[in-house]
Amino acid sequence: MKGLLLVIAMIVLAREAIALDAQCVRERAAMVETIRTYARSAAGVLGQQGLSERVLDAMAQTLRHLFIPERSCSVAYADRPIPIGLGQTISQPYIVALMTQLAEVAPDHVVLEVGTGSGYQAAILARLAQKVCTIEIIPQLAETAAKTLRDLGYDNVSVRLGDGYDGWPECGPFDAIVVTAALGQPPPPLIEQLKVGGRLVMPVGPAYLTQQLTVVEKVAPGKTTTRAVALVRFVPFTRSRN
Repeated sequence: MKGLLLVIAMIVLAREAIALDAQCVRERAAMVETIRTYARSAAGVLGQQGLSERVLDAMAQTLRHLFIPERSCSVAYADRPIPIGLGQTISQPYIVALMTQLAEVAPDHVVLEVGTGSGYQAAILARLAQKVCTIEIIPQLAETAAKTLRDLGYDNVSVRLGDGYDGWPECGPFDAIVVTAALGQPPPPLIEQLKVGGRLVMPVGPAYLTQQLTVVEKVAPGKTTTRAVALVRFVPFTRSRN
């Protein structure tokens, strides 16, 4: 009897997964084509290789509408940022794809994300990396994101509530770090937790104004190179009052 119940449960879960994948198919495909179009016009940023098919596939397979409050297909897959409450947003799809590409995530990588938000960027990274550690300072967002990621089967993602400025040393060192909020300069603890050859991608600049999407590459212990790749506008990096 237990075996039969297990088989029935597996069938139900499989049907639910198929039903979820079938939602918003047309809108998701249109989003990916929009990203491709933007990428073709950004050769100066991405180089001749453009956006990798791995990144585009991750964008195509991730159910963005389940990471926003409205869960609307038309809203979720439009190429624009979306408010998720508490003064935070989910970045527009092209920016998510761009930051993911710039991080150069490989299948055996351990990645840190600072600013979990709804969990969408973590879900994209989870499809590309071996392990994702993501930190969110707002309790309600951390709790909701953790539940969403868990419910969708992202078992290689760990969510931590806290101030991301100091990183997550116990989870690292990291092959890549993605920061989804703007700060005047990259936090030194994050650079310290980056492996040699690793990359940190984040918006650098003042709050509520235009910032530079910046890539910091650790080329040797204590030595980095930095390049600004695009103008962006992100919410400010939130610090703990403690």
